[in-house]
Amino acid sequence: MWSEIVSIYRASKKKKDINWFTEHIARPPAAVLLYFLRRTPITPNQVTFLATFVAVGAGAMFALLPGHLWLILAALVFELSFVLDCVDGQLARLKKIASPLGHLLDFLMDELKAMLIYGCITVRLWQQTDEVYVLLVGLGGMFCLASGISLTSFMRRPEYGAKPITEEGQPADVGKRRGPVGLVLNGLEAAARVVVHYPSYIWLCAAVDRIDIFFWAYGAVNALYLAKSFLTILVRLGRFGAPVATFAAQAQAAAAPPPPAPPAAGGPA
Repeated sequence: MWSEIVSIYRASKKKKDINWFTEHIARPPAAVLLYFLRRTPITPNQVTFLATFVAVGAGAMFALLPGHLWLILAALVFELSFVLDCVDGQLARLKKIASPLGHLLDFLMDELKAMLIYGCITVRLWQQTDEVYVLLVGLGGMFCLASGISLTSFMRRPEYGAKPITEEGQPADVGKRRGPVGLVLNGLEAAARVVVHYPSYIWLCAAVDRIDIFFWAYGAVNALYLAKSFLTILVRLGRFGAPVATFAAQAQAAAAPPPPAPPAAGGPA
């Protein structure tokens, strides 16, 4: 059994995972679940929805159940949701049925869960502090998160020049700057990506009863990401003479005759 689980883990994980926590902490228990799911009719999309429902339960616990113990339990339920979030992609890769639509569904549900958890933790902190500014910061953080999701979806469009979706997901160009300033920016970007991937540390914030650390860090990083993404789009599309693929050019390309076929091997030159 265990040798099969190890084989499933190796066959279903990504070649280059998003981070160490996902690859070595979340995916091994996901492989255990895969062992029991691999011969069932359950689909990756159904697992995606199940992970979302479990996250909704965790969000309700964050928002409605005060006390340190309930905070820890809510974080553990959310981590179960993240393990299930790993299962859906691993199941798709194991069964060779990974698809662009499934990837888009997974991205959509992940972002809905992020907004839900951040909003529920905002409510929890507001109840603990009875401070209006907590609600205002939470609303601002949710605006930045939702806006960042919209900008990410825009920049992942093929019309924008994004790389196509593959079985491994949709790769992002990060950490490729050169020079002293570029290296500093690469380091800051790497740190920001750690903060954005909150499943890898939200349980630790809950364990030490400092969920406010997640609240402030996650909100700040999403505000910075919103500013960076908007400026990137502004610089690319807002300048004079910015190249844009027009509908007329697309129609002309579609109407153009196909190139002639090359001569068959061995035929006349």
